[in-house]
Order: sequence, then structure tokens, then C-alpha cells
Amino acid sequence: MTTTAVSPEALLSQYADGPTRLEAALTGLTEAELDLSLADGAWTIRQIVHHIADGDDLWKTCIKAALGNNEGLFTLQWYWDKPQMEWSESWRYASRGVESALALLDANRHHIVELLEHVPHALEKSIRLQPPHDAEVRITIREVLEMQVRHMTGHTQDIQAIRQANAV
Repeated sequence: MTTTAVSPEALLSQYADGPTRLEAALTGLTEAELDLSLADGAWTIRQIVHHIADGDDLWKTCIKAALGNNEGLFTLQWYWDKPQMEWSESWRYASRGVESALALLDANRHHIVELLEHVPHALEKSIRLQPPHDAEVRITIREVLEMQVRHMTGHTQDIQAIRQANAV
């Protein structure tokens, strides 16, 4: 895993600001417009929102585990065993409203930021991670936050591209 030269304060600010940036990307969309995508079979805006919130919720567990048991092994093998679209179908992303997903994302981000602000040297704490089909690595909380910031940024850009392609 690689890290950047962003200060801890700036990284926490970017992480905390994610829900606000996502909600800004959704501003003005109707329920019907949440079901727009770039192409048939591609994820809709609604599905992207649920994916962001659920992914963030899963990685929150990694952060908390690293804070409490740096010798522990974190794995999402049960999740990585299925393609993303299957989770989208299993968890009914296409038919659910986004309000609870947005609320969960906001609550999780605030909870994690507050927790990290109270734990000395929190961003340097780490845990063992077993990625799919790869050797075990050690991942720091900083790396998890950076990954989640990139994930949010990428999917927010996806939403903006969908809006632009559909003129909404």
C-alpha cells in the first residue's frame, strides 16, 4: 500500500467531507433520475450511492480492528468472493431509497473521525490484511482512509458523468 504526503489533518478533513461531496453530487435529482446510468447494465446513481455507503461501512470495521488489535487479521473474503453486481442485487440497491445509506455514511464518517481524533497516533496504527488471491500485507489506518477518499472521489465523478451524459 502507498501513502501520500497529505497531512493527517487534511486527510481527516477530506475523509469527513465525503458525505457532503456525495450529497452535493446528488443535489436536485429526482427519484427517477437516481436510476440513470451511463449505459444499459451499468450501475445507476442509486446503486453507486448504496455501494459507497456499504463499502465505507465494511472498511470502518478494519479501522476499528486496527485501533484495537494490530496483530489481528482483517479480511473481507466473504465479500470479495462475489462480484460487486451480485452484492448490488443481494442487497437490493436498485429498489431502495438512498436516504438511509446517506445517513449511515455520514454517521460512520463522523464516528470514525471523532474516534481517530481521540486516539494518539491513530493513522499509523495498522492491521494485517488478507487480500483476495494475494499475500498478506499490513495496512495502516492512513492507507484505509486514503483508499476511502479515492473511492468516494471516483464514484462522485461517476455520478457527475452520469448527470452530464443525461443532461440532469
